[in-house]
Order: sequence, then C-alpha cells, then structure tokens
Amino acid sequence: MAGKNAPPEINASSMADIAFLLLVFFLVTTTMDSDLGLSRLLPPPLPPEIEKPPQIKDRNIFEVLVNSNDQLLVEGDIMQIAELTEATKEFVGNPSNDESLPEKELKEVDFFGNVEVSKQVISLQNDNGTSYNMYIQVQNELARAYNELRNELSMEKFGKTYDFFLETGDKDRVKAIRKIYPQRISEAEPKNVGGAQ
Repeated sequence: MAGKNAPPEINASSMADIAFLLLVFFLVTTTMDSDLGLSRLLPPPLPPEIEKPPQIKDRNIFEVLVNSNDQLLVEGDIMQIAELTEATKEFVGNPSNDESLPEKELKEVDFFGNVEVSKQVISLQNDNGTSYNMYIQVQNELARAYNELRNELSMEKFGKTYDFFLETGDKDRVKAIRKIYPQRISEAEPKNVGGAQ
C-alpha cells in the first residue's frame, strides 16, 4: 500500500496501444524514396533451336572500353570522359554519311515520313576493377549523347524538345523520335582488361 505522501501513479496500461497506433500511422503515411537505377534490359536467352542473329558489321559498332585504372578507350584511342558525348553523337548521327561510320536504312516514321535510321550499336565493356563512379560517368555520357540528338531532332521538327514531350506524356512523338535514334547499348560481361601503360 502506498504511503500518504507518495505521488499518485499514472495508469500506463494503454501506452502500448497508443505506441502501436502511432507506429502504424507513421508507416502508412510515410513515403520511401525509391532508388533510381539504370534502365537496361538484358535480352532473353535464345532457345537452342533458334539460330543466332547475324553478325553486326564492324562499322556499325562503337567500342567503348574502360580498364581497371578508369581509363577510357574508344574505338582503340584513349579518350577523356568529357569527349565521349560528342564522339558518341558523331557516331550515332553520322551526319555526313561517312563510310567508316554506321550504315543507315530507310524507315517510315510517324510525323517524319521516310527517314534514314542508323544501324549503330554501342558496345560497352568494363574491367572487373573499374570503379563504380567511372561506370556511371560513362553511362551518363552515353545517355546524354542520345538525349542531345533526340532534343536537337525534336527542336528542328516540332520546335519543342524531346524532354518536353516526355514530361507532357506525348507518347506518339516520343516513340517517333526514339525510332530515329534508338538507344542500342550492348554491355559485355566485365573482364580483366588491365591498365594502359
């Protein structure tokens, strides 16, 4: 029995219920930031009865290698990361129809009519020792090249950027622009390339 001068006790029997309700409230109302990654879709494995696709001509392949020292080798030449976007745009766009750059084929594209579309493929390979930071920088530069080409084409044709059509949800124009500049990046399994001397 409590003494006459003892402070009154607080009834804590419902505290657990209140704490549980607060926890449920915060779990339901809190939004979690989702991590953004690279949107890359690997091709499905070929069934054994289907023939392998035909070989791609060398002139249609843009080779990008990153070694374990984070050095960039593009088409056999050492290149700085800052130069990769322009080199990629030149290769993908092939504005002067250079015989050493990708072939083009005529395709019917909505809003544009018959357009020559490049048969380009970017082949990206990293060393097992390549840093994640360098890997992301290379991916960003390649994506920037495609986005700049698409924005330039969209401004020329529609007077608005490709990014504008993405934001406004104009799927038809986005699809047409992507058909002219399809993003074809083939990533090979990382291997030990070694460092440049």
